[in-house]
Amino acid sequence: MPMVDALKAIACICIVWHHLAFYGPMSDVARPLAPALLDWLAEYARMAVHVFLVIGGFLAAGSLAPRAGAGAAAAPLVQILRRYGRLAAPYLVALTVSVLVAALVRPTLHSAAVPDAPDLLQLLAHGFLVQDLAGEDGLSAGVWYVAIDFQLFVLAVAVFAVDGWLQRRWPSQAGRAAVLLVLGVALLSLLVFNRDAGYDDTAFYFFGSYGLGMMAWWAGRSARPGTWVAVMLAIGVAALALDWRGRLATALAAALILVAVQHSARLQGWPVPRALQHLGQMSYSVFLIHFPVCLAVAAAVSRLWPAAPAAHALGMLAAFLLSVAAGSALHYGVERRAHSLRTVAVLLAVLVACGWAVGRLAG
Repeated sequence: MPMVDALKAIACICIVWHHLAFYGPMSDVARPLAPALLDWLAEYARMAVHVFLVIGGFLAAGSLAPRAGAGAAAAPLVQILRRYGRLAAPYLVALTVSVLVAALVRPTLHSAAVPDAPDLLQLLAHGFLVQDLAGEDGLSAGVWYVAIDFQLFVLAVAVFAVDGWLQRRWPSQAGRAAVLLVLGVALLSLLVFNRDAGYDDTAFYFFGSYGLGMMAWWAGRSARPGTWVAVMLAIGVAALALDWRGRLATALAAALILVAVQHSARLQGWPVPRALQHLGQMSYSVFLIHFPVCLAVAAAVSRLWPAAPAAHALGMLAAFLLSVAAGSALHYGVERRAHSLRTVAVLLAVLVACGWAVGRLAG
């Protein structure tokens, strides 16, 4: 869907510019030129990640249960391993680049944004997408999202696996359990877990947004989409009334847009620019690779023009454009290709070897 690609592209742009504004050091020097804009990007642009979470749930519902309650996840372990492989291949390549770039810029770029040299446990935790659960510092900006996306998919697979078991036990109730389980976990997330930052390393904190995306998919295939919209609004409004959260309002808006797009021929035919569609299609790769690109550009600009606001502002723009170019290379070179678990294991070994070498040199 072109509009889905457009949403992903806009969210991707927001996240890259959020990191450019939040982490510095270019934004620190360029700040006098546009303080209000940089403050907004640093504070609010990060909410765009919930657009990705909603779209993630939307696509997960399409693959696991195309119609509400009409199917359950077959071969759960196969589904999970396949998802890991799709996420991990470009992720591991981007992490390796990040580790190497950080090692190159660390001697000259004195910024808290530059990760420390990794240790073995940190590398393995990242490789298996459990770095936050293991209490390890991130090796790149945004890697927490990849881990959460994987957790959310595993949780969704578990929900439909439970539904499959219930269908075998009580065939007359087939399908109801899946819907009720998704609604129940989404409600718990929105009303309980998402209000406690102590859970923000787990899928339960984010399942409200993910679940809204799943409901949006089902609403698009329902003969009575109004019922789904009413349920989504009731859940979202109740959660916002209990505790206003801009991130949740963003997720609810994105989910409702997805419903509208599926039921509106006018929106489906909306002329989305090809460049925006293309960026949306490769947004995951851009998201993965932009941080080391930004570090490299920041190191060069800081060395050449350490106190020139205009140069640093142009550096931020250059970092964004180069991130898109690098993301395109990663998308076509790695993400779009099918990868076996053996290939993923090799990529993990390369990451560990590079990280170990960097750690030895730093020590």
